[in-house]
Amino acid sequence: MEQFVDRADELAELERRYNSDQAEFIILYGRRRLGKSELVRQSLDGREDAVYYQAVESTAQNQLEQFVRAVTEQFPELQRYQQDWETLLEELGARDAVVVIDEFPFLIEEDKSLPSVIQRVWDLSLKETGMTLVLIGSSISVMEEKVLAGGSPLYGRRTAVLDLEPLSLQDVAAFVPEYDAETTMTTWAIYGGTPYYLQTLDADNSLSENVTQSILSERGLLHSEPEFLLRTELTQPNTYFSILRAIAHGRRTPNEIAGMAGVESASLSSYLQKLRRLRLVERHIPVTASPASSKRGRYRMAAPLFRFWFRFVYGKQDQLRLLGADAFEEIVAPELADYVSPLFEQVCQDVLVRLSDRRVLDIGQWWYKEHELDILGLTESGLIAGECKFTSNPVSEGVLTTLERTTEHVRWTDMPTDGETQYVIFSRSGYTEDLKRKAAERDDVELFTLDEILYG
Repeated sequence: MEQFVDRADELAELERRYNSDQAEFIILYGRRRLGKSELVRQSLDGREDAVYYQAVESTAQNQLEQFVRAVTEQFPELQRYQQDWETLLEELGARDAVVVIDEFPFLIEEDKSLPSVIQRVWDLSLKETGMTLVLIGSSISVMEEKVLAGGSPLYGRRTAVLDLEPLSLQDVAAFVPEYDAETTMTTWAIYGGTPYYLQTLDADNSLSENVTQSILSERGLLHSEPEFLLRTELTQPNTYFSILRAIAHGRRTPNEIAGMAGVESASLSSYLQKLRRLRLVERHIPVTASPASSKRGRYRMAAPLFRFWFRFVYGKQDQLRLLGADAFEEIVAPELADYVSPLFEQVCQDVLVRLSDRRVLDIGQWWYKEHELDILGLTESGLIAGECKFTSNPVSEGVLTTLERTTEHVRWTDMPTDGETQYVIFSRSGYTEDLKRKAAERDDVELFTLDEILYG
């Protein structure tokens, strides 16, 4: 049975729009597999005024016929009307219906005039009704260019945009309630917050068994998932594969990525731009730097499953096949803590906003020359500087000493003159007694455990 987790805010927003007295034009989009269709189906449960149509890759005529079928199942009297998009939408508007068109990019691909048709009927009649029109898309580039961009006929018509995000680490715990905090953290670092991927987990199995069955095994549901999605989105994916592999293996700067991927530095930026638009890669800069002018950008994978796949599956399929049930212990386990560590840092940045009693203005990583901080939070009261250790040993007092020394190199132009620095440390394996004593003696040091990250 498919599990539906969280999305309470999105459900409430959709239902509020459905029930408003004015016309609503909602755009719902986001990466594939995030549960956009299921979210809308949940929101329509029990409604008798709703038409849900899921487009498929087919001819324009066939797509229209399927839309007519979906409409007339809910409103049989519309069978006698002229069966074209404009007429049917007008009649649905007259009935204040909720109309959902899922995978709208498939329709545009076959009929490029459709956005103009919808724009015309919206402007002439629908905007004066109580209708709700929802357009859903998984192709982010198509939705942004053909629906949201200034050059689109539909630009300016929307009344709401829902850009669906992955589920949080806390939400992942609902899929594997028997896992402890460390295993839940590792599960999120592998599967991410994508509901479709998390549905493959069997809560009665260990994490290694789940990963083996769903990802490492050639019969696993997710074994070829990243490759399939990339070949769906990209016409010439091989260069992109090499770039993603380099980033998954820890190459962060353009020069490092180009060197490992075997790509000319001059042409790398266009590939990275495309991967950023697909939300597979993200660029980040030191949190104190200006987004408009900083030249110190680094790149990282934005989708955990893709990062895992390019590190442990891509190019190793034959080895995985030979190892079979031992593949996890032989290939993944020795590098797992190192793999999880950068994602652990991102989680700690996110939860610090919740755990800190200061109002955080901005948060991220910081680096300058040889100096680097896992976490740097900018607040009205000063800095919050942090280290994140996903190691098997307790964190010692030396880590705090290094953290303090590194923070002295931070320069923040908006630092309040009387600002004070708070030091935070996150640890997978707890803390030594000397560091616990030191933290107890000081008001400017806080230590957090995995349980506090997940449940605090």
